[in-house]
Amino acid sequence: MAKHSPFHRNQVRIIAGTHRSRMIHFPAVDGLRPTADMVREKIFNWLGQTFYGKTVLDLFSGSGVLGFEAASRGAQKVVMIEKNHQIYTALKQNVLNLNQISIQKDDAFHFLANNSIKFDCVFLDPPYAFHQWDILWQALEPHLNQDAMIYVESDRILEIPENGSLHKAGKSGISHFAVWIYKKSTAE
Repeated sequence: MAKHSPFHRNQVRIIAGTHRSRMIHFPAVDGLRPTADMVREKIFNWLGQTFYGKTVLDLFSGSGVLGFEAASRGAQKVVMIEKNHQIYTALKQNVLNLNQISIQKDDAFHFLANNSIKFDCVFLDPPYAFHQWDILWQALEPHLNQDAMIYVESDRILEIPENGSLHKAGKSGISHFAVWIYKKSTAE
């Protein structure tokens, strides 16, 4: 059996937009598993190929490839949150000339508790050990614009939250992924 070349480990490529084919490098950290090219192609088909004028949150950034992909596709602003110092440092090195990206070293819940920005698109791809989805949705909901699209990835099928509707869903290996659309309650 052939060994994998170390040259190709710990990197992914942006698949479309102004920075198409640019390689994103990330450290070898337990639990860090970038969304595969095939899955990213599918979800960006679901979300739309362009993000012009959109404000995007990549809440558990990891490799950052989802946020970088949105920036490459024209997002007006991309906020990336990562609490691991080693991964955060790699994200800062990868940002280069994508000026619309803001990278913050923070915990997801702390960021949401202290943030006032509203988002049009949110990427939620926490480590598989994460199981606080109900609490996360409650913390995230005040930061969503009407019809915001939320990408979720988990090791299991997630229950669609109140004020959310399923747009599309899929599975790749052990990953379950879906796009939800946020609809603000008429009572608000």
